[in-house]
Amino acid sequence: MDADTLYSIGDLARRTGLTVKTIRFYSDEGIVPPADRSPAGYRRYGPDAAARLDLVRTLRDLGLDLATIRRVVNREVPLAQVAAAHAEALRAQIRTLRRRQAVLTAVARRGSTPEEMELMHELAGLSEDERHRLIADFLDAAFTPDGPFAGVRGSMTPHLPDDPEPEQVEAWMELAELARDPEFRAVMRRMAGLYAADHAGGGLPRPDAAALVRDAVRPALEAGVDPSAPEAAAVVARVCSRYAGADLRARLEAACDARRDRYMELLATVNGWPRPEPLTPALTWFAEALRDQAVSQ
Repeated sequence: MDADTLYSIGDLARRTGLTVKTIRFYSDEGIVPPADRSPAGYRRYGPDAAARLDLVRTLRDLGLDLATIRRVVNREVPLAQVAAAHAEALRAQIRTLRRRQAVLTAVARRGSTPEEMELMHELAGLSEDERHRLIADFLDAAFTPDGPFAGVRGSMTPHLPDDPEPEQVEAWMELAELARDPEFRAVMRRMAGLYAADHAGGGLPRPDAAALVRDAVRPALEAGVDPSAPEAAAVVARVCSRYAGADLRARLEAACDARRDRYMELLATVNGWPRPEPLTPALTWFAEALRDQAVSQ
């Protein structure tokens, strides 16, 4: 290409695929100024104009405003600096859009009322500090400060990522609703009290009743054994032998709450953990088997 060659606005339109009107607009904005004018006053552009227009079109497609584009093409600011700032702004917009998507998806799925939607919108928009305070308040209400709960508290604390997926935001909203539920707090406080009792005093603590039942019942559940079947008696006897003298029924009743399973499932989604095995099916099976054994005796 001849460096001295000048192009009319029509030539540029044919070379770039842009309309004459668009090129004239960019020219008037000082983004692609003409190099010269013909004797008749028509704009004429230098050989770099097509490349500038290609850059302008790319930057516009990426969402940059005209004032910023003008500074980039005029080399008033480095392109890399502008790209980094714009990428960060887009990340913030994406986070906002993901939160909105999660709220609207939950509203549509649940058939929520306007009041429920406002609560979900509030929970989805909490800052990291606000989320931390909400969960800390829940854990303080459920677990006494003194007791064997340091590891338990850590395992029940959600950590929403900086760039969460919509399903993580939706899981956080439902988890936060559970954490604020006074009835669920009371259930967790009762479970914590029984757990603390098993670890009080000297000697080895009793094994966790819910985990013990889950592990003992799992084979029976997988095999489809009915709680009233004779085979269930051996499972009941094996568990009861490990909890002699303890109020096993009270512990299982406290742990057998579907909301607890739901909290742990939501927690796994928020934290990106594998989905946990629910306790409720095994505890329900064992409670029925225990009742049948008591009736038959």
